[in-house]
Amino acid sequence: WGLSGAQGQDPPPAAGHPQFYVHEGDKAIALTIDDGPSSKYTPQVLALLAQYKIAATFCMIGQSAAEHASLVAEVSAAGHLVANHSWAHPDMGKMNAADVAAQIDRTTDAITKGGAKQPVLFRAPGGNWSPTVFAACAQRGLRPLDWSVDPRDWSRPGTDHIVQTVMGHTHTGSIILEHDGGGDRSQTVAALQRFIPQLLEAGYRFVQP
Repeated sequence: WGLSGAQGQDPPPAAGHPQFYVHEGDKAIALTIDDGPSSKYTPQVLALLAQYKIAATFCMIGQSAAEHASLVAEVSAAGHLVANHSWAHPDMGKMNAADVAAQIDRTTDAITKGGAKQPVLFRAPGGNWSPTVFAACAQRGLRPLDWSVDPRDWSRPGTDHIVQTVMGHTHTGSIILEHDGGGDRSQTVAALQRFIPQLLEAGYRFVQP
């Protein structure tokens, strides 16, 4: 990679493949926060990220973005990326082209109306991709985004489990998956509070995909 690799944008993933890693040089990792915005947990996550001066990527559900437009604006104004994560979190791998298009377009609309930039990233709910979903992304200039570290925090496995999984599996290039929406996310917030300073202490730096 040399020095130039650490500076520039990621190369786009090959057609028909999502991005699982970031390529921004040694110790670069990305934090992604899914299924919000949530009036209860998104402000807590934003406060933590501000405390540690970290930029993250929020993969938002269109319905929630439409309902909490002021939070969309707040996330964006704080310097975080807002990504499209579908309108209602269905399994898009089984959907036809028209339904896929509607899920993506309604969400982009809600995100931009909320005051964030036009999304450049799309994350399929559950990582359920299909040729139809990849084609819809390509037509809209959206980069398909996946993840490489999944502590399954949405299942509320306990704060310790979330922290141990993240610390045990994160390395240069990792994209970490966490959630601020879709239910009780108090364990996630508690885990972020613990693993963000640990990762920073270990020399990692947070980038956006």
